[in-house]
Amino acid sequence: MLDAFSEPTFRKILSSKIEEGPKHIILDLSQIDFVDSSGLGALVQLAKLANANGTLQIVTNARVTQTVKLVRLEKFLALQPTVAAALEQIKSS
Repeated sequence: MLDAFSEPTFRKILSSKIEEGPKHIILDLSQIDFVDSSGLGALVQLAKLANANGTLQIVTNARVTQTVKLVRLEKFLALQPTVAAALEQIKSS
């Protein structure tokens, strides 16, 4: 679950990893069953941060993808169906 309760910790940890980590990052959310507006906001902030120097590929499941599409963020967030697809996207970029 990525909601208002978990979002601050999630964003803090991921922000530090993006800033210190590799150029391309794969975030696997395929086991997440719920994302609220706080979680979506965190994903947008993290994508902006990562896209400044590289990419953030987000592996999702049907529920997360549906939530992202509901608020029309699918073109901004790099959603991938599998880790393999995310790796392929990184290789081709």
